[in-house]
Amino acid sequence: MKFIHLSDLHLGKRMNEYSLVEDQAYILNEILKIIQEQAPDGVLIAGDVYDKPVPTVEAVNLLDDFLRRLVALGQKVYIIAGNHDSAERLAFGGRLMDASGIHIAPAYRGQVEPHLLRDEFGEVRLYLLPFLKPTHVRAAFPEKTVESYTDGVRVAIEAMGVDPTVRNLLVTHQFVTGATLSDSEELAVGGSDNVDAEVFAPFDYVALGHIHGPQRVGAEHIRYSGTPLKYSISEARHHKSVTVVTLGPKGEVTLEQIPLTPLREVVELRGSYEEITARNFYEGTHWQEDYVSITLTDEEEIPDAIGKLRSIYHYILKLSYDNRRTRETGELQGADGVEEKSPLTLFAELYAQQNNQELTGEQEEFLRHTMEEIWGKSV
Repeated sequence: MKFIHLSDLHLGKRMNEYSLVEDQAYILNEILKIIQEQAPDGVLIAGDVYDKPVPTVEAVNLLDDFLRRLVALGQKVYIIAGNHDSAERLAFGGRLMDASGIHIAPAYRGQVEPHLLRDEFGEVRLYLLPFLKPTHVRAAFPEKTVESYTDGVRVAIEAMGVDPTVRNLLVTHQFVTGATLSDSEELAVGGSDNVDAEVFAPFDYVALGHIHGPQRVGAEHIRYSGTPLKYSISEARHHKSVTVVTLGPKGEVTLEQIPLTPLREVVELRGSYEEITARNFYEGTHWQEDYVSITLTDEEEIPDAIGKLRSIYHYILKLSYDNRRTRETGELQGADGVEEKSPLTLFAELYAQQNNQELTGEQEEFLRHTMEEIWGKSV
């Protein structure tokens, strides 16, 4: 039985000030081509379907079109909510969509019923477990001791009553201990949201979402598919792909990664202003349209560097200097006109400066929630 494993679409995302709707529409079309060629038995989308709990109209339209075309291909689709999604909003109309082959996990209430599939090797039980916090599990199982994310996921899996004699597949969205991170993931301070891989022992394959780089974690059959696009400068060296999972007889799992080529690349450029403005310095396929991070090595700052460079490189994510002066301070210095700190960080710094003390955890959480309510996006 064959599945396409996707995750972290982050539909509606902006990278710095740039909307990625066009890039996302393009890559979804490329994914549809792969699905048509592979003819899988199902498409798994392991959370963070949207980039924020209240998605933009453009993001909703992207998902609507993607699902419509998947149904037209005769595909069954299995979707869970990630930490960026509102589980309740994502699952709206889910029971009606079941008849079309679009299966969306409801918000977690303690019960996860498997989808039963069958091929020549017997039954496959497919479980959909949306992003969990310990509080979600404690609410469902007040008699259980749930102090950590590992406890929460373990209790949730134990409650499923997984039969180890058949093939079992889990789609979930958590940070599994040992995964390699990039700057675009949102993780708890001190790694408190870690989940130990050993809790997934009952499953033949675990289709994970949350981490943006494709990778195995803990074991070959516990995998992150990664994002379909590069969503930060730290992902510039990632090789984005679609994961194809084939379940043979019990215990046999075959994996293949099919590369994805984006509409625009994310690249890092480094050199003097004269070098970087030379026409043959960077020769990408669409070099003027790629998203670029530029580090200038000139000892003197270039007046209006950001404006001049944007006449050549149309999508500049970041401009900074690395020279004798910045190395003496121990950090790269951002150039004028480029926002490098989040609004939350800037407010926290101002608060500390004005009050001679740091924000408390409660104040920071209140501020984050308020900003997200006002702006409708994660900060």
